[in-house]
Order: sequence, then C-alpha cells, then structure tokens
Amino acid sequence: MGQSPPVVLGRENSLCDPFTFLSSSSAFISGEGFRDEIAVEIVDYTAELPDECLAFVFQFLGPGDRNRCSLVCKRWFRVDGWSRHRLSLNAQSEIVSSLPSLFTRFDSVSKLALRCSRKSISLTDDALLTISIRCRNLTRLKLRGCREITDEGMSTFAKNSKKLRKLSCGSCMFGAKALNAVLDHCANLEELSVKRLRGIHDGAEPIGPGAAASSLKMICLKELVNGQSFAPLVLGSKNLKTVKIIHCLGDWDSVLQLIGNRNRNYNENLNCDINYGSSDSSRSPLMEIHLERLQVSDIGLSAISKCTKIENLHIVKTPECSNYGLVCVAENCKLLRKLHIDGWRTNRIGDEGLIAVAKHCSNLQELVLIGVNATHVSLSAIACNCSKLERLALCGSGTIGDTEIACIATKCMALKKLCIKGCPISDIAIEALGSGCPNLVKIKVRKCRGVSSDAGEWLREQRGSMLINMDACDTDCGFEASVSDIGVHETGEEVGQVTAVGASTSSNVEFELH
Repeated sequence: MGQSPPVVLGRENSLCDPFTFLSSSSAFISGEGFRDEIAVEIVDYTAELPDECLAFVFQFLGPGDRNRCSLVCKRWFRVDGWSRHRLSLNAQSEIVSSLPSLFTRFDSVSKLALRCSRKSISLTDDALLTISIRCRNLTRLKLRGCREITDEGMSTFAKNSKKLRKLSCGSCMFGAKALNAVLDHCANLEELSVKRLRGIHDGAEPIGPGAAASSLKMICLKELVNGQSFAPLVLGSKNLKTVKIIHCLGDWDSVLQLIGNRNRNYNENLNCDINYGSSDSSRSPLMEIHLERLQVSDIGLSAISKCTKIENLHIVKTPECSNYGLVCVAENCKLLRKLHIDGWRTNRIGDEGLIAVAKHCSNLQELVLIGVNATHVSLSAIACNCSKLERLALCGSGTIGDTEIACIATKCMALKKLCIKGCPISDIAIEALGSGCPNLVKIKVRKCRGVSSDAGEWLREQRGSMLINMDACDTDCGFEASVSDIGVHETGEEVGQVTAVGASTSSNVEFELH
C-alpha cells in the first residue's frame, strides 16, 4: 500500500487537529500490518513565506476565493484581515451590530462600498459615524441606496474623513448641505460622482467649491433634477480635468457658456503669463467633456469649443446639436484624440461636421459614430487626414455600406480595432478588409444582414492572427469592443463583496484600450 500522500495542514495555525485527521484516516486501512507503515507528512508550504508575500498573493484572488482562503488557518485569517484594503458591504440596518468587529478585523480598509437594496432599510447616520471613526485611512467611498443617511450624517462623516479622495453617491436622500460639507472638509477630494440624489432639487443651495477647489479633477453628474446647482463647483475647481453630465434635466447651454468662458479666461491668463513672465499656473484646462441626453444646442457646443485643450469629447443623444456646433468644436479643439457622437438618427450631424473634424483634428485616435449618416465623402477625409486613427466604430447608420468600408480598408493604415453594427454592408466589405488595414487586429460585425458566415470564415483564413467576432459566425474570438448599454463609468475599482454575516440607456462602444 505504501506511504500516503502529504496532507497540507498548518502546523500551529491550523484550525483542525492533525491527530483527529490521523485517527480518522486510519479507519480506511484494514489489517494490523499496514497500520505501522502509515506515515502522514504534515506540510504547510506557506510556513516559510513572509506575511507580506502571502498578502501579495491574496491580491490576485477574487472576493469569494479570498473569503474561503481566510478560513484555511488562523494565520491566513489574520493576513487577509490586515491586508484587505477594499471592502463592499450590504448596508442594511442589521449590519450596525457587526461594524465594530468587522472593522477590527479589516483595520486597513481604504476603499469602501456601501450598498442597500430598495426593499431594505439602510444603515443610519450613527453607523456612518462609526465607520468614519474606525476607517481612519478611508480614501474612497461609494454609497448606493443608503436612504437613511441624512445631511447631518454626511457632514459628521466628512469632518472625520479628511483623507477622502473619491466619493460616489447614488439614490440617497441627502443633498446640497451634505455635499458642501464634504467639499469643505475633504481638501484632498479628487473625484465626485453624483447620481439620483433626492436632496438635489429646484431651489437647492449652490454647491461648492469649498476646500476641494484645488484638488478636484473629475465631476460626474447623472440623472439630477437640478444639476445646474453644481455650476459654482465646476467653475471654482482650479484643476478640473473631466466633466460628465448625463441625463440631467433643464437647459444646460447657459452652464456650458460659463464653462467656456472659464477656459477662455484661462487661455488669456496663460498668454499674459507667457508675455510678461508671470508664473501663475493655478488653473488647469478641461480635457474631457461628456454630454449625454441633455437639453443642449449648438450654443452649448460653441461655448465648449473655447475649451481648446479638450482631448476627449462625447456628444450623445443631444438632438438639438448639429453640424454647426461640431464645426465650432473641430475648428478650436485641435487636440481631440477621442470623439464619440450618437446622433440619434436625427440627421443633424453628418458629413459637414465630420469633414471639419478631419480637417482640423489630425490627432484623432478613436472615433465612434452611432446613428450618424456619414458617407464615403467624410470617412475618406478622416481616413486621409487622421493618420493616427486606431479605433473606429460605425453603428446604426443607413448610409455606411460597402463603398464606405472599402474606403476605410484602403486608407486607414493605422487602424487596429473596428466595430460595425447595424449597417447595410455585405460580403464585399468583408473582402475589402481582408487585404486592407494592415494593422487591424480586432474586428466586430453585428446585425449586418448582408454579411454571411462564409465571409467570416474567409476573413479568418486571410487574416489568421486577427480576432474576429461576427454574429453570423459560430466562433466568438473575444473582441472586447462591444456595443452595450452605457453607464457612468465611475472612477474607482470594484471592491470585493463581504457581507455582515461573513465578516444608460444609450448605446455606446467601449474599446479596451490596453
């Protein structure tokens, strides 16, 4: 029968008794002669591994596997506790009694998510106070559905959380008073994301900028009744780089005009500094603007064209915007690298605006056109003049056919990723891509009825190294550039889920850039 295989058990840290294991394992052996030959080697292969190395290994595990690892032995339990920096909790009221023990174990948490479902009662101000006292190193907080937290609770939390750098809150009841408290006390705040706050309503007091005026770099506003109350915050944030305004009610042209004037003043001051030797660099220009499902017209687009340093612009489902506004942006924002347009099939943005982009924005690397009826005239201009274009998506256009794709295949030499969805192309377009775009590594074709599965197989034979995802083909090669429902991609990593017991509607294309 020989020697049994080694059993991995902790020497001193094991949660189970090795002698119990020996006695139970011997029950499977019959015959007295064999009992004397049994030698069970107890080996803990991590015993010589420093705690820091074990913690580093844990970082590569998902939350479920990490929770299971913490039950292996006392040492793993201890290392998991002090090395876990991200935590996600089911923030129901029942969690309150578990908070002291929970944060005694996880005493190094710096990124915390608190989520509560609509059908449950969330934790209250007292619980948030306990968290602020226990989590002294907290830098990121995400609140979802915590409807029992009030302005007073958030104000107290802010006073105790001066290291906070990122705050994301949605479907909560607090409002302007709470946010102003955060901005006043959290001088290191860099990112603020606000979604469906019931306390932000008509007549709400102005918000910001407070002590965070110099640190704030990103503001995201989504589905707010009175998002215009954030105008003082946007205008007063000296180092603001990114503004995202998504599905917020009201007229936004006037706010965009203020933003444009802010950046125009920045450019004028910069010129003065250069001419007269001043070193005033207290303000930074906006570099990224997202406008989605807003009441915005060409007046607003013309206003943001004064933000001449913009590199990333999203114009999504803003039906009052036309070629005129896009031309203003193209003529002034010559550093554009990423441009996303969802024309919503209104036919107000087309060849005229895109030709202006081709003429003035030679640094363009990523272009997404959804519901925009572009033709080979504008696409040819973009292919010829935008020599750095690497990522292109063409979706829901009735004018993009075989001729347009052939033009792209012939002239887009730098193109690496291509997505085509819902366009009237045929196998002829696929054949053109077989010999064109020499740097193309990924292609996705969806809902193009004229494309057959045979064309997909032929393309694989021609370009063996290319990753191809076609709904007419049986094989999905994992092209990451998918057409999906857009959401606000709030900054911050997703955190592991730990329960108290155990311790947009618009279509857009997301390219995996790295």
